[in-house]
Amino acid sequence: MKKAIYQLLHEDDAVVIVNKSPGVLTIPDRFSPEKINLYNILKEKYGEIYVVHRLDKETSGVICFAKTAKVHKQLNRQFEKRNIQKKYHAFVEGNLYDQEGEIDAAIAPHSTIGGKMVIAKRGKKSVSRYKVLEEFKQFSFVEVDLVTGRTHQARIHMSHLGHPLIVDRMYGTKGQLFLSQIKKKRFNMKKFETERPILTRVPLHAAELSFIHPQTQERLTCKGEMPKDLRALLNQLRKWGK
Repeated sequence: MKKAIYQLLHEDDAVVIVNKSPGVLTIPDRFSPEKINLYNILKEKYGEIYVVHRLDKETSGVICFAKTAKVHKQLNRQFEKRNIQKKYHAFVEGNLYDQEGEIDAAIAPHSTIGGKMVIAKRGKKSVSRYKVLEEFKQFSFVEVDLVTGRTHQARIHMSHLGHPLIVDRMYGTKGQLFLSQIKKKRFNMKKFETERPILTRVPLHAAELSFIHPQTQERLTCKGEMPKDLRALLNQLRKWGK
């Protein structure tokens, strides 16, 4: 069965909003433009399409594209004025001291490692608000509201707080997660079996996007369900991680 690239959430004369699957690029890869990406797929379906914002390849969730240059410009202005609200769901290490809080820490590109960001005074102002949705023994399920929209903001801000995402090769401590790490002593495996990871990507999902519609001038809010791998992780945590 072919894996779905996206789920359509909303479409009208101005915008197309979809729930992107993990492992799918938002725009063409600079070095391998033939790789499957959301922009090319939507462009083939709708004709001219404009990228309003992006999600990393591993990140799933709600993403918006404009159908006209005028709408694209209007939405960009909302991003600049921070009138667009983006809420992410993430699984992080440990339990947070405060159930809700704000992280105000400037973010800048790493001086030597391409594609990596760092907390630095020289960086651009970056603000995130977080709220704990569920707590488990070793992990927490949190919502991160991005007031600003910097590259890797949710990942680096949670890491800065001391609670990196439970799988994050760049800003965390693990490259994959195993069920045995959740079940601990309750985990049993048959002899000669090799345990496979239950998660190998950053557990980050763009759960909600909200903005003023350029044509109706009314607030439009779209929510996207977490993909199967993150729903399965949450079920395992609820079953074994308490």
